[in-house]
Amino acid sequence: MQLLDASTPATMSDRVAAAFEAALGRPPEQLALAPGRVNLIGEHTDYNAGLCLPVALPHATYAALGRRSDGRFTIRSAQAEQTWEGGVDDLGPGRVEGWPAYVAGVLWALTTAPTAVPGLDLPGLDVVVDSTVPVGAGLSSSAALECSVAVGVLALLGHGLDAASRELLVRGCMRAETEVAGAPTGGLDQSISLFAESDAALLLDFDDHSRRTVPLGLDAHGLTLLVVDTTVSHALVDGGYAARRADCERAAGILGVPSLRHATPEGVAGLADDRLRRRARHVVTEIARVGEAVAAVEAHDWAEVGRLFAASHASLRDDYEV
Repeated sequence: MQLLDASTPATMSDRVAAAFEAALGRPPEQLALAPGRVNLIGEHTDYNAGLCLPVALPHATYAALGRRSDGRFTIRSAQAEQTWEGGVDDLGPGRVEGWPAYVAGVLWALTTAPTAVPGLDLPGLDVVVDSTVPVGAGLSSSAALECSVAVGVLALLGHGLDAASRELLVRGCMRAETEVAGAPTGGLDQSISLFAESDAALLLDFDDHSRRTVPLGLDAHGLTLLVVDTTVSHALVDGGYAARRADCERAAGILGVPSLRHATPEGVAGLADDRLRRRARHVVTEIARVGEAVAAVEAHDWAEVGRLFAASHASLRDDYEV
């Protein structure tokens, strides 16, 4: 096994600042970071108004930013040779392709209703990013990228980062991913990236939009969270994600409920279409498992946590075909 070093915030901050200065001939004005995440349980439930239990990773994306006087924008990454450059009219949907769309989309969303930050006067910017979050491994490299840039822009322009502004950034980064990058995400990734706390998971309820911290205390119980990279790469824009989301929406429509959060096991069992029945069954049972998992974590019943994790993976594999 090869462990992937997350490095340290100090080391990575120095590295991205040096990359910015090497590319642009001046030091950055602002540095920011946002973590990747792994979802302990609650897969594909966020866009079904369900429950999720993600936890942030030490692996993060770092952004270095500096203002420009000409109103232009440049976007660079240590993980890519491509440099994107454009004006403010080039930031929105249909204007940018590839990984720069996640950054340009954030800049667009922060200045476009309904996610515009009040009083934000966006100048031209140079943005350089560097990351220890693996790309395509299901660890939310895209949200880490979006959120690091969003946090950096607010800090650079003198805006505070309280709970209300974090909520606005969650919605803005979701719009960047959905409307500009073209991945219909549900908000789980952006929420944990912006609201994570150390040594804790975050219980997210996408029906009433509440959240609460769930302390893990793994060290005290002699446990370690091991995230294993299977080397199977995926992309949220490859169509599979959107197809499953459409299946869920169709199943909810047939059942006459606003989302599968409000469906019952009995109702799901009565769906005539086998694929829709299996998709909905995963969602309904997965939402129940999240609640059970939180109770097990808080009771330090790790054997029960393991049982629920295994059941979640089986459901995801068999009913959701992931």
